[in-house]
Amino acid sequence: MFKVLPTSIIISFFVIAMLSCGKSSDIIPTTPDDDTPLQDNIVMPTHIKVTVSGNTLPIKIVDNSATRSIVEVLKKSSITFTAQDYGDFEKVGPLGRSFPTNNEQMTTQPGDVVLYSGNQVVLFYGSNTWNYTRIGKIEYSTIEALKSFLKAGEGSITITLSLQ
Repeated sequence: MFKVLPTSIIISFFVIAMLSCGKSSDIIPTTPDDDTPLQDNIVMPTHIKVTVSGNTLPIKIVDNSATRSIVEVLKKSSITFTAQDYGDFEKVGPLGRSFPTNNEQMTTQPGDVVLYSGNQVVLFYGSNTWNYTRIGKIEYSTIEALKSFLKAGEGSITITLSLQ
């Protein structure tokens, strides 16, 4: 009348039943593609500030491991560095430390802010194609205003990055 089921089938049913009883809170969160661990209750700002010669403009930042690391440093203090003109299309300066990279081949546009080699920030007033890690974009009114702000072609400037 009753058939005895093989042990392997009984164990399989038991395992399936146990797995289906898990709560949604038992689900392990995934991380972004850049393998940076998720951090609970941390709100990533949408902007940081860039200051040159007492004038400040916002940079709308992207969310990646580089910008998250930069924001963590900016929570403690501003980052100030000297930048030079290069190639008549950018200002570039060393940060004195390295940050994670998420390099991708891109053609930059005026206002783009990128990380180069993990330890230099580049602010573009022209365009270039290279492998960079995108940080964000300076919000400016006209290309002339951006060039004036960055003192394009005028040599060294001191740049300060800070939180809003």
